[in-house]
Formats: sequence, structure tokens, C-alpha cells
Amino acid sequence: MTTMPLRHLGRSDLLVSAVGLGCNNFGRPGAATEEQAGTSRVLHAAIDHGITLLDTAEMYGYSHGRSETLMGAALVGRRDQVVLATKFGHVEAKNPDLPDVPHGSRAYIRASVEGSLRRLRTDYIDLYQLHTPDPQTPVDETLAALHELVDAGYVRYLGHSNFSATQLLEAEAAATAAQHPRFISAQNEYSLIVRDADDDLIPAAERSGVGLLPYFPLHNGLLTGKFTRAGGPADTRIMRQRPHVVDEAPWDALEGYADFCADRGIGMLEATIGWLLSRPAMGSVIAGATSVEQVAQNAAAASAWQPDADELALIDELFPPGAAER
Repeated sequence: MTTMPLRHLGRSDLLVSAVGLGCNNFGRPGAATEEQAGTSRVLHAAIDHGITLLDTAEMYGYSHGRSETLMGAALVGRRDQVVLATKFGHVEAKNPDLPDVPHGSRAYIRASVEGSLRRLRTDYIDLYQLHTPDPQTPVDETLAALHELVDAGYVRYLGHSNFSATQLLEAEAAATAAQHPRFISAQNEYSLIVRDADDDLIPAAERSGVGLLPYFPLHNGLLTGKFTRAGGPADTRIMRQRPHVVDEAPWDALEGYADFCADRGIGMLEATIGWLLSRPAMGSVIAGATSVEQVAQNAAAASAWQPDADELALIDELFPPGAAER
């Protein structure tokens, strides 16, 4: 088993594994991780393979908090081996147990963090992330409420998700002006197929010392090599629930990419994670998994291949920078 590389998240001193574990499949109906046994098996395998960053959210799982609840049970006795990240305040999340107030407000944040701490069975959260921007609450008010959590020891570091470059820079300015803790991470969709973050978000993150945590980095599995124009494994979530992802995929580019990988004797998964880890501001590649085998493959890919400048240029020809999903 190879040693998992560790990286600083942005300019902070928080060290995270180069490949993280996305925990949105924990509690998902029909997944092998729907129940506790499956979740514990995958989570423990991740730790055993050197994956330290575990990323979840209060809304993940079939019901509100289900992923966090399963993780809390699985982490008993192993909490100090992981960097635990969760998210709060998705604009579309509805939960009768939380106040019906703006999701970036102090009242919501206080209630939300208490629930996450209880479900995760922990005294603190390593990385607490605002899931989506709150258009009703000025970001300095959100930062002030989060500052209280940091001072109280409930949260170590702050992150945001789905912010635009403009919102990222506004949050940086607000934190600096009021001497609040800064957001150290930005979790946004980013992959070879969805590269619009190249235009302005990544440059803004790089200038601000904010680390990127891409979600959907393997674009629903299309960048693992398991799928072709004709489809893929029948037991995958794409084929069961989202066949349009295969139907609408940029197959000319993907087939060219498959040839690129074959020429180098590497798998598409290894090439994709290697490419992602070469990107500016990249913190950790958060990849989901529902089996021990997937965990092992993702972990091994963290150090399997590093592209050189010529190879990066060839990849850019296949998947042009800044190009949104085709």
C-alpha cells in the first residue's frame, strides 16, 4: 500500500489527504452504503488507505442528517484519525427541526452546528462549510456567527461551497475588514468535463490562498473508464437512475482521452486524479465510494501518475479550459 500524500488546504496549516472521501452515498437508498454496516466498511477502508479528509453535509442521506449519523457511529474510536468536514445551509434544504430563517444567519448556524456535532458524535468539526451562498444574509454576518464557533472550539476552519469568484473575493474582503477567520476552502463542481472554474474561480482562489475541493471530479463516473457510448455496468447509479449522463456525454473527447491513457499504460481514473492534483489551488480530490475496492482504487490513484507539461497540453486540447459541460 502506497503512502497517501498530504497537502495544506489553501494557505492554512490544515493538512488533508490528496484524495478525500465524499460521503453523500452514506444512507443513500439502494447503495451498498445505505445502512450502517456498509458505511462503516467503506469509511474504515478509507482510513486504512490513508484517506483522512471525510466530506459530508447535514442534508446528505435519505433523511436529513442520515449520512452524519452513520458516520458518527462508524468513527467511534477513530475520530482523531480523520479531518472531518461537513456543510450546512443549502438553500434548497428543508428541515423542520431547524429554524425557518435564512441559512447564513446566526440562528440557523447555531442550530445546525449543534445537530451536526451530535450526529457526528464529536466535540468539534475540522472544516465547517456554507453549502450554498445565502442571498438574504450579508456574508460578514455569516462570518461573525462562524467566528463565534471558532472561538468556542466547535469549529477549527471555515469553508464555502458553490461560491462564484466574486463571492469568494467579497468574503475575503469581509473577513479581513472585520478580522474574522477566513474561509480556507472552496468546494465547487470541477472536472475535465466541467471546467468553467478555470475562468475566474480558480485564479481568485489561488490569489486568495483558498484551496479548491472539487465535487463531481469524476463526473458521475464517466472519467473512470467504466462507461462507453453503449452504456456501462447495470448496477451503477448512472445506469439505474441517470442514463442521460451517458447519453449526453462528450464521447469524442472521452474516447480520445481513453486513447491518451492507453498510450501511457494508465487507467482513466489514475489519469483524471493525477490531472486534478496538478491544477492550481487544488486541495484534495473528493471522490465518492460505495465499496472497499473503489476506496482502494481512489487512494492508489493519488500517487499513480503525474502529467508533464506536454501531457497537460494534450489534455487541454481534448477538454478545453473553461469549457462548460458539453
